[in-house]
Amino acid sequence: MKRWWLGALMMGSVAWAQLEEVQAGFIYVGPVGDFGWTYSHDRGRRAVDERFDWLTTTFVESVPEGDAETFIDQLVRGGANVIFTTSFGYGEATLAAAQRYPEVLFGHATGFQTAPNVMVYIAEFYQVYYLNGLMAGALTETNKIGYVAAFPIPEVKRHINAFTLGVREVNPEAEVEVRWLYNWFDPAGAAEATQALIAEGADVFAFSEDTPTVIQTAAERGFPSFSHYSAMYDFAPEHVVSGQIANWEVIYADFLEKVHTGEYTAQNLEDVNYWWLLDDGAVIMGADEETPINPVFEERLRAVTVRDPELGEVSVYDLVMARHDAMREGGPEAFDPFTGPVRDRRGNVVIEEGVTPDQETLETLEWAVEGVSASSPWDNEP
Repeated sequence: MKRWWLGALMMGSVAWAQLEEVQAGFIYVGPVGDFGWTYSHDRGRRAVDERFDWLTTTFVESVPEGDAETFIDQLVRGGANVIFTTSFGYGEATLAAAQRYPEVLFGHATGFQTAPNVMVYIAEFYQVYYLNGLMAGALTETNKIGYVAAFPIPEVKRHINAFTLGVREVNPEAEVEVRWLYNWFDPAGAAEATQALIAEGADVFAFSEDTPTVIQTAAERGFPSFSHYSAMYDFAPEHVVSGQIANWEVIYADFLEKVHTGEYTAQNLEDVNYWWLLDDGAVIMGADEETPINPVFEERLRAVTVRDPELGEVSVYDLVMARHDAMREGGPEAFDPFTGPVRDRRGNVVIEEGVTPDQETLETLEWAVEGVSASSPWDNEP
């Protein structure tokens, strides 16, 4: 496990202070029953709660991002000595609370700002989005792929770009049309956006809203789609191709164990940044956790072939599995979809040939790659 930087390096200068009992509070932006983002975090919470007898957990759900500090105060008053805030929009509230409670350890999901008692973490999806894009590019018949997106923040843009890189690798004529919801949990908006994309000709779908609504809406018209955050196969067994599934348990377990043993304290989290990928087990590609690609689509994916510089003439199915295995076993060092040359949708080379961008570049990404429809609004596009 490599890409956390690292409390272990700092242990020599910091006195260990073991926490015999850890009480962890989780703040969720959506309901635990959303089958998406919050559901997957809560599944991780329940897993570590059952695993460690020195740990107790509690949570609050559907917390508006502007109200996070109020609920952090409540958790601290209730005895929490570790608090996880699980939405990008909780960032400022987390930092403010961390100053107010310097003895409490905080973890901010998808954030980028740290402090002595604040670490950041993410089960990062960009590799899996790329793999899903390969399949989407092969399956579209209209060359228009619909994407229902939450907020135009770098994390979501990174995922749309990785997905589009996959699409264009197997289908240079295809475009990804994006609809922004400006909301994480919005089933009605997701249904409306999917229907609008269908009306405009989209015939394959991906998304970052927190429910299976896009999958259900697309399936009503017989269109394939990809799960997001959790296994959504059961919502449309004939139409879910694959997807990206988060496994937050591995991050929560690693961090909490180090808190329990005193390796992590409220004084040494400033350089702790979990950016865990396929090879860390933090994310899984699959229609469900045991099925990387829905067998319903295997024949169609094997029927489309591309020429790969290393693999030669290869079916999209085999290409996906080869890329998946390389990244799962060798990490981004083995293969990274953002390795250049990569152009933005205005034709500018933004990553030079042979260059693989570092984590900071990916974390702050604002541009759109070639293949993202020019009609899609894109806030902060340089």
